[in-house]
Amino acid sequence: MTGSSLTRHQGGCHCGAVRYEVDIDAATGTMCNCTVCTKINSVGAIARPAAFTLVSGADSLSTYEWGGKTAQRKFCKHCGVHCFAFGHLDVLGGDYVAIHLNTLDDFDLSKAKLSYWDGRNNNWQGGQRPTPWPITA
Repeated sequence: MTGSSLTRHQGGCHCGAVRYEVDIDAATGTMCNCTVCTKINSVGAIARPAAFTLVSGADSLSTYEWGGKTAQRKFCKHCGVHCFAFGHLDVLGGDYVAIHLNTLDDFDLSKAKLSYWDGRNNNWQGGQRPTPWPITA
């Protein structure tokens, strides 16, 4: 979330109603095996709230929360694209913005180094690892 690899990126939803800017390292991303991230195939990265600016589309955003309500996932109510989430987890250093890297205008998944979280089992203390966590019931 911090360091010299942070770069300003622009991003948004598919229809263009939601636009944002964020200072983030888009060369590294994470994937989570929780039921939501799995279904939307999220590739994420974490930014501090001060590094994020919603440029346009506040009135076009809807929110989805579930379970422990650790994150408010924001998606465009017109095209359905999940762009980012606001949340708080102590293991992530408190308040954060989770950016869906695929919504950045210049993101190339083939160039990103990925690591994996075990969100399905609420195993945040397990940390990230270089291979996907198994999907277990």
